[in-house]
Amino acid sequence: MDETILDVARAILEATNGKICNHCLGRKLSSTFDGNDNVDRALKVSKALGIDQSDSECVICGNIFDKINDELFEMIYDKIDYLNIEFDTFLVGTSIDKSIMEKDIEFSEKLGLDVEVIKKELNRLIGREIENILDKEVQFQKEEIVINVDLKGNPKIRIQINPIFIEGKYNKLKRGIPQTKWPCTKCKGRGCEECNFTGKQYPESVEELLSEHILEVTKGFEAKFHGAGREDIDVLMLGEGRVFVLEIKEPRIRKIDLPKLEEKINEINEGKTRYNGLKFTHRNRKAELKLSSPDTFKVYKAIVKTNKEYGEDNLSKLDVLDEINQQTPIRVLCRRADKIRVRRVKELKCSPIDANTFEMIIKTEGGLYIKELISGDDGRSQPNVSDILGVEAICEQLDVIEVSEK
Repeated sequence: MDETILDVARAILEATNGKICNHCLGRKLSSTFDGNDNVDRALKVSKALGIDQSDSECVICGNIFDKINDELFEMIYDKIDYLNIEFDTFLVGTSIDKSIMEKDIEFSEKLGLDVEVIKKELNRLIGREIENILDKEVQFQKEEIVINVDLKGNPKIRIQINPIFIEGKYNKLKRGIPQTKWPCTKCKGRGCEECNFTGKQYPESVEELLSEHILEVTKGFEAKFHGAGREDIDVLMLGEGRVFVLEIKEPRIRKIDLPKLEEKINEINEGKTRYNGLKFTHRNRKAELKLSSPDTFKVYKAIVKTNKEYGEDNLSKLDVLDEINQQTPIRVLCRRADKIRVRRVKELKCSPIDANTFEMIIKTEGGLYIKELISGDDGRSQPNVSDILGVEAICEQLDVIEVSEK
């Protein structure tokens, strides 16, 4: 063996007074020469030096590697069986005494050794064994569960079940249904007489009509709904639907037949909501839904009612609606920042219904408040339909008929 390698080994042994285990000796030599693993590397050096490190009491790790034994793996497998988790990929994380970590780093710095920290080897050894026994795969970015092994004192096992994300589009076919669960305004979700002790302002939502069924089949803990915008509770969502991502937290079952489940859910919710194209997606997709590009748009159908005859010939005046300056509407000031937003009307088509009623089909940039565009909202939306027609106009009924992809 190269004398340079042996010199480094001698320096390590001298600095530890020979009290170093094979795992730590091999790891401290890992940047010096190759081996099958750290123990193999330590054994080769020990043989070349004519020493035996097999029973060494390690001043660096305190022989923590002895805790990686059959008893530890039985604890891990028992925990997985108890939770009855379905998974294909996993990651291992270990917790050890801070003093061990500090000794390990200080020792490497003292001898100028650029090697991995002790926790990486612990994670690798545990992960490799689980891979071999359970035929699962260690993944560093798409892990379905994380097996946390606490090696401080007596070993303890905790398993983190990562969420699954399901993307689709929804239609809302009945008015009076909010997009997400709406806590009771009186009791703030705790339950009271006013909400019949449900904790909810409304008995059902687009979110719950979907999530309750998916939680049942995945045995998940809870669901969180991420929509690409939202419509008011009294507004229908028609056309191809609005994109959403449903996050299922701590699912014990991950492999589900989404097309079959989609069909079942739509049958149950017929006439209220419909969910289309359910598919598994990635974690970042929920953040992507919140990012609007300049090309995104929405198309609405509004039924406009006026307090007096608007004059059919005057509808052509609405063609001037282009750049709209909207101060945060009065009705949402309690939950939105009070500021002016600039949005554009892309296309507009009006059709008379009677002397005091007409229909508007309007294509706009996302984020334009249509009800306020029509009423003017006490001058907070400029220009607006009421001012242009010289009447008091309100949006009597509103439907979303198209939402562009984000």
